[in-house]
Amino acid sequence: AYAAEGHVLFAVASFAEYGQLSGRAPADMLAGARADVAPYKRDAGDFVLWKPSSPELPGWPSPWGIGRPGWHIECSAMAENEFGELPFTIHGGGSDLVFPHHENEIAQSEAARGKPLARIWMHNGMIETDQAKMSKSDGNIFQLHEAIDRYGAEAVVSYLISGHYRQPLAFGPAQLEEAVARVDRLRNFLRGRDLVTEPGEEAGSAVDRFRDALADDFNTPRAMGELFDLV
Repeated sequence: AYAAEGHVLFAVASFAEYGQLSGRAPADMLAGARADVAPYKRDAGDFVLWKPSSPELPGWPSPWGIGRPGWHIECSAMAENEFGELPFTIHGGGSDLVFPHHENEIAQSEAARGKPLARIWMHNGMIETDQAKMSKSDGNIFQLHEAIDRYGAEAVVSYLISGHYRQPLAFGPAQLEEAVARVDRLRNFLRGRDLVTEPGEEAGSAVDRFRDALADDFNTPRAMGELFDLV
């Protein structure tokens, strides 16, 4: 790390493993960068650990003046505070956070602690409306509570696990109505059945296949397929 103009920055070139998560070289990641390189940076890929604050912004005293943490360091600090000593088991997030956010989290945490940040990384695909990612800035958000109120919590869960978590998931009334129908089918199957007795050979085999699917990178579509084959 180095200090410049009230900023403290992480020198990406000093961390040999940078790019391990996305599988890209730092030079490739900088191609097509949207913003001009800040004059206080030694290298375009370096990122801020601490930045100066103006009077109208939150700030705390530091050896570099009144300032506040950078976005990436906030997440590493919160993770350690909540989960304790590294590594923690699973780090999740949207696929759009692989670079630069999660690459930077890894670099600063592992450089500081000498340990991996997380054992497993799981990046989810985006929920899309007409092939456009849902985002607040685009105004095409459908709030979770709206979906639960309209279709029921079980149907929302059924919808969310209908696709593999790493892939984009189409959103719309048709997809949610299909999820409602799947939940109703399961309810109708279970009504009046004795759920206390030991499962037979066919059901026991289906349970094993269901668990194998979940153990295979949390493959929920395959797991649900096993369940409905049994039904």
